[in-house]
Amino acid sequence: MNPTSVTTPHGDGRAFAADLLRGHTDTIVLGILRGGDNYGYEIHKAIRDAAGGDHEIKEATLYATYRRLQRDGLVESYWGDETQGGRRKYYRITDAGQAVFHNNVAAWVATRRIIDSLLGARDPMEGHGQ
Repeated sequence: MNPTSVTTPHGDGRAFAADLLRGHTDTIVLGILRGGDNYGYEIHKAIRDAAGGDHEIKEATLYATYRRLQRDGLVESYWGDETQGGRRKYYRITDAGQAVFHNNVAAWVATRRIIDSLLGARDPMEGHGQ
């Protein structure tokens, strides 16, 4: 197996380029934070769960992402209270983060459309239910 791709554990032959996903880590984190403030480990779990266990971003990578997003003014952080165990650092998306998220998603959709066209891929839902 190519080290830059991962095959799903389902054995169905679907593979994705891990490098491609890694290039969208900032947007993935911003997307999760659009649903509300959250702390690091919960964001990690949300990504793992959303991928159905097929992909997991390492926590060290995520913490570097949080620092970068904060430095760029796309997220803010604050410390939660200690009423539910240890003190946790929470992240919230800023207005600038919302704008970057929307721009990145629009760029992804346009890129996907071009790549699908170049590869001759069709929408998997096309022709269903007719």
